[in-house]
Amino acid sequence: VPQHVWRINLDTPEEVQQNLSFGAADRWWEQTDLTKLILASNKLQSLSEDVQLLPALTVLDVHDNQLTSLPSALGQLENLQKLDVSHNKLRSLPEELLHLPRLRSLLVQHNELSHLPQGLGQLLSLEELDVSNNQLTDIPTSFALLINLVRLNLACNQLKDLPADLSAMKSLRQLDCTKNYLESVPSKLATMASLEQLYLRKNKLRSLPEFPSCKLLKELHAGENQIEILNAENLRHLNSLSVLELRDNKIKSVPEEITLLQKLERLDLANNDISRLPYTLGNLPHLKFLALEGNPLRTIRRDLLEKGTQELLKYLRSKIQDDGPASNEEPPVTAMTLPSQSRVNMHAITSLKLLEYSEKQAVGIPDDLFDAVGDNPVATVNFSKNQLGEVPPRIVELKDSVCDVNLGFNKISSISLELCRLHKLTHLDLRNNVLTSLPKEMEALTRLQIINLAFNRFKVFPSVLYQLPALETILLSNNQVGAVDPVQLKGMDRLGTLDLQNNDLLQVPPELGNCENLRMLLLEGNPFRTPRAAILAKGTAAVLEYLRSRIPT
Repeated sequence: VPQHVWRINLDTPEEVQQNLSFGAADRWWEQTDLTKLILASNKLQSLSEDVQLLPALTVLDVHDNQLTSLPSALGQLENLQKLDVSHNKLRSLPEELLHLPRLRSLLVQHNELSHLPQGLGQLLSLEELDVSNNQLTDIPTSFALLINLVRLNLACNQLKDLPADLSAMKSLRQLDCTKNYLESVPSKLATMASLEQLYLRKNKLRSLPEFPSCKLLKELHAGENQIEILNAENLRHLNSLSVLELRDNKIKSVPEEITLLQKLERLDLANNDISRLPYTLGNLPHLKFLALEGNPLRTIRRDLLEKGTQELLKYLRSKIQDDGPASNEEPPVTAMTLPSQSRVNMHAITSLKLLEYSEKQAVGIPDDLFDAVGDNPVATVNFSKNQLGEVPPRIVELKDSVCDVNLGFNKISSISLELCRLHKLTHLDLRNNVLTSLPKEMEALTRLQIINLAFNRFKVFPSVLYQLPALETILLSNNQVGAVDPVQLKGMDRLGTLDLQNNDLLQVPPELGNCENLRMLLLEGNPFRTPRAAILAKGTAAVLEYLRSRIPT
């Protein structure tokens, strides 16, 4: 920053030196001090302590530079109301920052902060605080003192929990905790009466809190978690809610009480495990958007889902009249379902070479389905979205023709030897089961190109995968894998995509950089410190190059 910028209040401007006649009324430099200084989007690596020569500053904006620290002299700018130091390389904030009594907006997002000053709660005038996209693992308890704070953004950090004291922020209207490692929300947080928008997406929540006091809450975003149960108590008090976003969870049913949300305009339940809906949903007066795709719905045909929200609501309303006391009683689905119920689709078997029995909540596949195959070569099997506890043993009868098997969204806990005999298999989808390991016998699947193991319970990378020479894609996100073997991965010549998002990798071995065939390597949502988020965001080639640079020579 040129020195004369810091001295602008002190030095007489150059044009005066040139003997231009300035009357007293025109001598602006004597009448006003600089109040706003914007140095954004430059290449500054440091800020001078001379910033203290500008005591009248109310706005200082230095976002998008290369600052690694801030001058302690900032603490003397007692008129400062807005400080934007976002998109820099700050590792810490100076304690002197806490001496700014009038500071209303503090923006420090997209830096490299691993902690915040403990005394941050002293900034009592603060109304907006954005610390998103850093590496924070906890929040100072003094936050509770920020009783004038209206917007708080904690997104994209490494927070495992939130202090219950946050509930003391009695002015808070918007709280964003997207993309952290939260497993629960303190019940006290749900007593925040002023809260209007709450973002909890992309965490590890298994349930929602009850919201006894959030009478003003308008938007609740909790997609991409592991929520299994939606209770009446979660919803009962949310009289003002207009947006409820719960996509990509594991919710199995929707309580009738959802119809209490009379102001609801958007309801997103896509990609859950919901099999039936309360028909009274059709009576919500303001609902404009309803997303249900990717659920094993038994009562709603897929073509109806594609017709849009209004048609869907009309259908639900039409069912309310028919909905007698017994309509919820569906026939129990057992392994011995009668032929009339399983409705074998011979056209699919003969023309499409497809054997499908999905979204039936069945605990077994009926024998008459396999009997119907006869000598017809079946290429594709889809038994997804059922309640299967094991791989159906008779699948081995298809071994000479089947190349694509989908057993996703079941309750399979181990892979049978029958599956290992499907020697023509190229695609295998086992996502959303309860697998913890794969048997060594799977090495017989020498043609396997794509395997999807996302959302299972693997704690270690299944070693048999290293032995499958044709593998091109391994999808292993949302497990608990702690390590990978870079040497064995390098031997997999055809591997182009490796998805390890949302696992428990504490470190990424630098030798992984040698796997130059990888076109897509996804590592977000793991607890490792390096590579940092900024490098991950640049894409696979940059990550591999960074890893190679870390290999000890």
